[in-house]
Amino acid sequence: MLERRDVVGKARTGTGKTAAFGIPMAHTVDPALDKVQAIVLVPTRELAIQVSDELRRLCQFCGLRVATLYGGQPIQGQIEVLRQGTHIMVGTPGRVLDHLARRTLLLDGVRLAVVDEVDRMLDVGFAYDIERILRQVPSPHQTALFSATIPLFIERLIHRRLDDPVWVDVPEGEDIELKVEQVYYEVAKQDRLEGLEELLAKNGHGKQTIIFRRTQIGVDKLVSHLRRHGYGARGIHGGMAQAQRNRVMHDFRSGELNLLVATDVASRGLDIPSISHVINFDMPANVEEYVHRVGRTGRMGRDGTAITFVSEWDIDLLDDLRERVGHKLKREVLAIYCRNVARPCTVPLTSVPPVGLGVLVR
Repeated sequence: MLERRDVVGKARTGTGKTAAFGIPMAHTVDPALDKVQAIVLVPTRELAIQVSDELRRLCQFCGLRVATLYGGQPIQGQIEVLRQGTHIMVGTPGRVLDHLARRTLLLDGVRLAVVDEVDRMLDVGFAYDIERILRQVPSPHQTALFSATIPLFIERLIHRRLDDPVWVDVPEGEDIELKVEQVYYEVAKQDRLEGLEELLAKNGHGKQTIIFRRTQIGVDKLVSHLRRHGYGARGIHGGMAQAQRNRVMHDFRSGELNLLVATDVASRGLDIPSISHVINFDMPANVEEYVHRVGRTGRMGRDGTAITFVSEWDIDLLDDLRERVGHKLKREVLAIYCRNVARPCTVPLTSVPPVGLGVLVR
């Protein structure tokens, strides 16, 4: 980055990507030039806030100003920040395009463009928007793309937009396999709530935990259930107002909130080192999403635990996880399935007397 080479970084979140492009920004952006000289595109509002905060810390003694542009909040305040002058812009593609259309943001001084979590950009439909923005960055400029996976579209984007890039490839799963204990439980769908309460009671109320669900309504229902049973849980998903999402994330970062129920909006990019447990109440959609979820714990050298519930329709994905993770993924049995078993609870589920789990037996 410091040699002004184009860069492709293939690595999961938590591997130091923000510092990898933020430190070169602190060195190369000119504080005397009062215009936007570097842009960072990210897929979510929460990631925009996090990256901006990190860049401000990295640049605090360099005289550089960072603006954060994302939807879900009044645009007028962002326009005022841009009018006052900024050197580095971090934003989500939709809101960035809005400012470009209003001409409240100009890219004529940009010499460094970073696109973070590119594969996540594709998931949420920003592929075309990324191209539109990069086309407005004048040449010559330096481009850096960061992604956990490199599907065909990203290969084409690299070919079109990057000039002889340097590739940096951090092997997938290298960190989580070393630092995160990975456990799965085969649990009938109707038993998951009871199983979750068992795990929370076992792990204790004081440990910071993220529980992942696939849908927004699933998050809301689980939060209601947990709160009725005495847990101070709160939820976060894309259907919430941005101010509410910001409050939840602030409380979770500060440690005031220990139990967060989330959709995958929280599974990428968010760096909260104190998270000790990740619980996949719903199985992720694929192995890559599993890696991103699990990557929320075991950060900055800490140990972590990732727990996954495998229900009736999840067996095929379980096979994929076993193939990827191997012996690191351990099977355990919930106590709710051992109550009538006159032997230790390490017995395989296929040996447990019928308790509604027959559908899980191959």
